[in-house]
Amino acid sequence: MLLEPEKLRRRTGRRRDPEGTRQHLLQAAFREVYRYGFQSAGIDTILAATNVTKGALYYHFESKEALGHAIIEEIIAEITKDRWLNPLAQSRDRNPIDALIGIVQAIPARPRDVQRGCPLVNLTQEMSLLNEQFRKRLERIFKTWQEGIVTALREGQYAGTVRLDLDPVETASFLIAMVEGYEVLAKNAQDAKVWNMGVKNIVRWLSSLRAPAHGKRV
Repeated sequence: MLLEPEKLRRRTGRRRDPEGTRQHLLQAAFREVYRYGFQSAGIDTILAATNVTKGALYYHFESKEALGHAIIEEIIAEITKDRWLNPLAQSRDRNPIDALIGIVQAIPARPRDVQRGCPLVNLTQEMSLLNEQFRKRLERIFKTWQEGIVTALREGQYAGTVRLDLDPVETASFLIAMVEGYEVLAKNAQDAKVWNMGVKNIVRWLSSLRAPAHGKRV
């Protein structure tokens, strides 16, 4: 006797959810890559963590490389967007220096975050020389990140809250270099104190970018 769909779902105990399966695989793969790097990430470990078959994995991602691309575009890019670009966009009516200081101070400094470092930098260091498709995708994240900061700084210059003598492009690039540099130093030292010291220095530098009072551009 054929079962009706609802009865079949109750009997099997599961509902077909291709997108849910894909996201489950993607999150498990990200955790594996974040721990061990892309080259050392094991497909079998990802499958064991998700209870998904190898056939299902390759249905959603045609290769391990395609899975890596999805991690960059759908997870790492979103981390940067949520941590930097969204807060900057939501604070358009505020001084961008205050917004940037708040963003830097809010970056997680839990032991596991310090131990593993920044996933964007980790993959950049591992894969940029090995795989051009990885390098291009990672480069787009850095460019989008930089452009978001540049836009905020230019708006601040126009509003008179950011010094007019600074170059927004160079300043944004330097800020990213400082943030990622301190994250690498903290990871190498395996010590959150290194990151906290970096935050103090970055905040001090950001504060120096404020425009003098009555500096609104006409």
